[in-house]
Amino acid sequence: MFLVSMLLFFVLTCFCAWLLLFPAGREAMTHALGMAGRRVGQRVRGGARLGARQAAGLGRDAGGALRRSASLLKRRWPLLLAASVLLTVPPLLALLLSGRDMLSAYDSDTQAINDQIAGLLQGEQLMAPTPPPPLVFTTAEVTLVRPMLDSANRNWQLLDPAFAQRLLLVFKIMKERHGYDMAILEGYRSPERQNTLAAAGPSVTNARAFQSYHQFGLAADCAFLRGGKLVISEKDPWAMRGYQLYGAAAEAAGLTWGGRWTMMDFGHAELRVPGTLNK
Repeated sequence: MFLVSMLLFFVLTCFCAWLLLFPAGREAMTHALGMAGRRVGQRVRGGARLGARQAAGLGRDAGGALRRSASLLKRRWPLLLAASVLLTVPPLLALLLSGRDMLSAYDSDTQAINDQIAGLLQGEQLMAPTPPPPLVFTTAEVTLVRPMLDSANRNWQLLDPAFAQRLLLVFKIMKERHGYDMAILEGYRSPERQNTLAAAGPSVTNARAFQSYHQFGLAADCAFLRGGKLVISEKDPWAMRGYQLYGAAAEAAGLTWGGRWTMMDFGHAELRVPGTLNK
């Protein structure tokens, strides 16, 4: 009902603006009303002279009133047009924006969790896997892709417990169902490091301090282990298949996967808690 009312209000406003801006429109409307008045007058005169005279008088009065109104509109059309814009634009903007999430890139409701995943999350507490040796994160191949990875934090204890359990469940699914070993490249990220990465350019990140879920322990960047080495590559078919499986498992566990973003981040997953980034 609200939408219909807004539509009718908009149509009426457009009609008034047409009359204000186009003299030909006013003349056409005046002519149409005059013709209608004359037809009514003719019908009334056919019934009685008195009625005909009264109808003619009403027609003349209506025509005179219409002409006076048209003259007033012609003189005051800028003011009336401004008033119409002020009356119509705010409701229309409110209607258009009412269904949008203004900060969809940063904050939103968590996704529906698969029933099976929900059951697993209510069971035993999963333990963090043994981390790979530090040298795994500083090889020439890894440094070429992630040059500042040596100073990244990979401590599971600094992650939000709910997020950590979901991510551990994703790791378990990837290992047991798909045969992929995984490791965290970076979990919690300090505000200072976030600003340092943002200063490196948009190819690294667009988010500054406290614009990322990393600062709240609700995000992690992950990669695959193959033969004891990290594989961070979008050109490797094995890795790309793994990213697709990882994204599906992460979303089933109620996480947001970076592979669906405009600037795709296939190894990224985060737990979006409403209101976190607004604190």
